[in-house]
Amino acid sequence: MSKRHGKHGQGQRPGETDASAPQRDVSHRKKGRKTREQGGKTRARHPGHRPPSSALWARETEGLAPHAEPPPGPALAPAAKSIVTVRPGSRCDLDAIDANTDGGLDKDEAKAALAAERARIVALQERLYAEHKRSLLVVFQAIDTGGKDGTIRAVFEGVNPQGCRVWSFKVPSAEESDHDFLWRYHAKAPARGMINVFNRSHYEDVLVVRVKDLVPEPVWRARYDQINDFERMLSAAGTTVLKFFLHISKDEQKERLEARIANPDKHWKFDPADLVERKAWNAYQAAFADALSECSTPQAPWHVVPANRKWYRNLLIARTIADTLEAMDPRFPEAQADIAGMTVPD
Repeated sequence: MSKRHGKHGQGQRPGETDASAPQRDVSHRKKGRKTREQGGKTRARHPGHRPPSSALWARETEGLAPHAEPPPGPALAPAAKSIVTVRPGSRCDLDAIDANTDGGLDKDEAKAALAAERARIVALQERLYAEHKRSLLVVFQAIDTGGKDGTIRAVFEGVNPQGCRVWSFKVPSAEESDHDFLWRYHAKAPARGMINVFNRSHYEDVLVVRVKDLVPEPVWRARYDQINDFERMLSAAGTTVLKFFLHISKDEQKERLEARIANPDKHWKFDPADLVERKAWNAYQAAFADALSECSTPQAPWHVVPANRKWYRNLLIARTIADTLEAMDPRFPEAQADIAGMTVPD
């Protein structure tokens, strides 16, 4: 967590991950259609299996009626296999989670699967934007070189920029510092219909400030509950909060820093301060573990992603985002009456 993580004087409290937390493979779901009553109408839900492309998914759902109103509460889906979801109330042990996991896939297989997941995200994002009733907030946290930038580029490739915003939080401005620590984050929360991505987030205020001792411990400890209240409020307002911690090993960080030094095209990403931050590795791991433990809640659980292998990391995150959007089940708004019979004048 170097200066890019934000040397600001704000933060919140951490926890740990339960490596034994149950993991469910969402790539093999039970097929079938369900119906339910909503707004006086019975509508069919799309099959639960994962289609190979957004085009197929669209064909399967094109005859479905639109939502009258979205269901209350966040729509959550199980994380993809190999991701460890921190169970609310449990302690997170990052040392027990293998950052080098590859799921038995090779790089080519993972890249092909990633393309299919991106297609699902593109199709579902269009529906979310058109529905204009709910939103999705995707939060990324990691230590330096953890892969936040690369993940965002790989996973959201092809998504309509009108419906997606990425916000990177660094050192707060003077104006931001004059407000409560959540002020600048709340201002960037997604509007209805939007997917917003936080590249670093409100969790910096219980990470950097703790490790660098920028605020007293009672201040950053109180922020755990404040963060949980903030995310609970977002959820109640129709925003699904999806949080990913990109978990890499200390050896992997060393290799990535050395690669930046060796490649002139990557020198802009390297700062000598990164080496100073690396000396605080253990302190950051403890702060991350506390934040993951204290702030994994039923409405916004933390997902720990094995991130040494970038291609596998990207697939896991894309699949989980696509499954979450599918669970949200966004619908195109109902067309105006008699539009099918209209003609366009010469």
